[in-house]
Amino acid sequence: MPLDLAELVAPHRCAVVTSEVQSGVVGEHSALPELAAAAGPMVEAVARLCGAAREAGVAVVHCTAARRADGRGSNTNARLFAGVRKSPVALLPGSPEASVVPELGPEAGDIVLGRLHGLSPMAGTDLDPVLRNLGVTTIIATGVSVNVAVTNLVMDAVNHGYQAVVPRDGVTGIPAAYADAVIDGTLALLATVTTVDDLVAAWAGRGE
Repeated sequence: MPLDLAELVAPHRCAVVTSEVQSGVVGEHSALPELAAAAGPMVEAVARLCGAAREAGVAVVHCTAARRADGRGSNTNARLFAGVRKSPVALLPGSPEASVVPELGPEAGDIVLGRLHGLSPMAGTDLDPVLRNLGVTTIIATGVSVNVAVTNLVMDAVNHGYQAVVPRDGVTGIPAAYADAVIDGTLALLATVTTVDDLVAAWAGRGE
């Protein structure tokens, strides 16, 4: 039996989690320009989602990735990491490239969590304990990419006992046909797949 979306994303129990919606990933000076080119509509949709979430009293948590200039603490064990190292764009901690894109704020009540390692916003980071301290039981996963980090986030969320929700227009992967196949063939088995419009409608009139 399908879960009731409005109950699943009731403001007291859910959080919008953005994955790597940061200037050096989806911005003009991206280390991954092909991904950034595909991400424009997603950034607009997630900005609208975050605005509606704040109005409804839903927590907004931004997860960003960075790499020290000397690389200490960051992974070197996959082709993706090697490609990022070779990019002229440095995702230095505290830099504009490692910061949340201005379309998303962050606003004063948002929480920003950075990481130096890995492929997931949750594995080995503060995300799980922070969400539990907020009383969150449902994670709305947004951002990039469906290829790697978003899929990791959904799987980690389920493995940690959370309900997962994925607005398909609030995530991006490349090529688009592959991202759609991952959403339909994998994420739909683990998460409730919906849209930003449906989430905004579920929160309508539920502000604090």
